[in-house]
Order: sequence, then structure tokens, then C-alpha cells
Amino acid sequence: MIGVGLVGSGFIGDTYADALQDVRNAELVANYSRDLARAGALAEKWGPIPNQYDDIEALCADPAVDLVVVALPNEAHVGAVAIAAAAGKGVVCTKPLARTGAEAAEMLRLVTGAGVWHGYAESSVFSPNIAKAHQMVQAGAIGKLLTMRAREAHSGPHAPHFWDAETAGGGALLDMGCHTIESARHFFGKDNAITEVFAWGATLAHADKTTGEDTAIALLKFDGGQLATVESSWIEKGGMQLRHELVGSAGRIVTDTASTPVWGFIENPAGYLVEKADADTGWVYPVPEEARAYGFSQEMRHFVDCFAAGKPPIETFADGVVVNDILDACYASMKSGSWEKVRSSN
Repeated sequence: MIGVGLVGSGFIGDTYADALQDVRNAELVANYSRDLARAGALAEKWGPIPNQYDDIEALCADPAVDLVVVALPNEAHVGAVAIAAAAGKGVVCTKPLARTGAEAAEMLRLVTGAGVWHGYAESSVFSPNIAKAHQMVQAGAIGKLLTMRAREAHSGPHAPHFWDAETAGGGALLDMGCHTIESARHFFGKDNAITEVFAWGATLAHADKTTGEDTAIALLKFDGGQLATVESSWIEKGGMQLRHELVGSAGRIVTDTASTPVWGFIENPAGYLVEKADADTGWVYPVPEEARAYGFSQEMRHFVDCFAAGKPPIETFADGVVVNDILDACYASMKSGSWEKVRSSN
């Protein structure tokens, strides 16, 4: 049984706690929040969790904790990973790994220098829809993969810290483009590097909330000549939009993680329906078992199994560094209005 310490008690921390319920060989033994009352509330919801902390070092010093899962705002990732690595704990960090490629590379140096196991929590590649599409592409179902278009959109982040672009490191592209960029690497192959990008971003609807882009589009050019288009938006109402369109020489595959077998028209609220639903009456499209539909349960199971076996997972901090480097190039392209080369920070 792997003892897990969860660092963070916000939306993603709650989602990870839910996801870990599906991992038979893991037990949540400790959790952290700056506010012990919030840590206690999460423990009561998903517990029993034996120990709550308002100090990350204390959680990492807990001998029952084998693996630390970091579910904190972007600006807090480096510090939390440094503490976990210094304590000799395995560590999983939520997406994006960091705010810049240089910061991500520092996190990779911290875990490799300490010799600790590490996983990058990019949930999109673990979602059932993406996993099935990837299996089909790998089997040659659509021939040679030529292009991919991916879109992730909703009406804006939950927590106020995401809106602070200066502290968080960016806007919608950093927040959600990290998902679709890694999806592209997953489908086209990580040995087929993204070498050049062109990106556009603007603040179209939320200038009162953020100086970061709330809408962005990026073109990703691969070394093999293929192209991926990724779209990120904080301006789309009506729940999550998660779509991939894969075009090959012998067919095409479409995934839509936002689609659901449950939908209807309701005049009275029925409680929580789906992340960022924006309305609780009228036409509604609830997503059953969100933690599983979006791949959180599958990724936590994969991470715990790999940690227990002492082998690297399919998503490590090294992947997070590459994603941040690509995002850096996208932000440079937004400023220059030109194609920009992807430069390695590692």
C-alpha cells in the first residue's frame, strides 16, 4: 500500500482525492492546506485521512507518506517540489508543471538531483476517449497521422489566482493549452519534436478580470512535417468543451470528452452537474463520474503502479519541461507575430 500525501485543498486537490479512491494500492494518509479547517473538510469528505497539516515540510516528514501529490497554484509548484524532493519523497505535480521552461527545468533538476521518482499529472492523455483514439492511431487505423485539431474551452477558471496572469505565468493558453500540446505530442510521438510554433492570443471578454489572454490559438509544426492546431478559451459558456479531431492518410477520428449520455431539460436545480456548467436549469448535459471521464483516476492509478514498481511513468517532469518550452515559444510568437523556434530549457 502506497501512502499518499496530498498538498492542496482546492478544486484540483478535491479532484485528485476523488481519483485516488479508485486506486486500490494507494491510501491517502495525509493532506495539506494553508487553512487547517479546509484540510479537515477535505479529509472529512474523502477520508478517513489520518493527518492534516498546514506546513508542507511537516507533511513530507510524515513517515507514512511515500508519494506527494502537488495540487497547488502554478507559482507554488517549485517550492513544494523542492520540499518533497529534499525529503526523499516521490512526487507528482499537477499541470502545467511550471510557469516557464526555465522554472520547469529547475523542478526537473530538483527531482533528478535528489534521485526521487517523479510524475507530471497531465490528465488528458489518460482520459478514456483519448486512450481509445490513441490505441486506434497506434494500430494504424487511419494510416499515417497528418494533422490534429484540439480544443479545450470553458467560461473561465474557478479560483481567483488563475486570473492573475503575472503571478500564474499566463492566461488560457498556459492553463489549458498545456493539455492539448501534450495530447499532440502523445499522438504524433514524443520522438517527433515540435520544432516551431505560431500563436495568437487576446483578451476578448475578461479584461475586467485578467491581463492574460482569455482566448488563444497555436499552430505546432513537427519535425516530421505534421501540424497540430490547439485552441484554448476562457470565453465559452455552457460547460467544458474537450474535442480532438485526428486526420490521417486512411481516415479520421474524433473524440469529444464533453459529450455525455445524460442530458435533458430541467426547470428545477438538481445540484452539481458538471465542471463550469454556468447554469443549473434549462438544457443541461451532466457528465457522470467526471474524475474518470477526464482521466484523473486513470492517471493516479498509473502513477501509483509505476511508483510501486520503481519504473518511470509515461508522463514525467521531463515532459512537463518540453510542454513549458513549447508554451514559451507560443508566448514569444504572440508578441512577435512570427513563427518562433522551440528552444530547450533542459
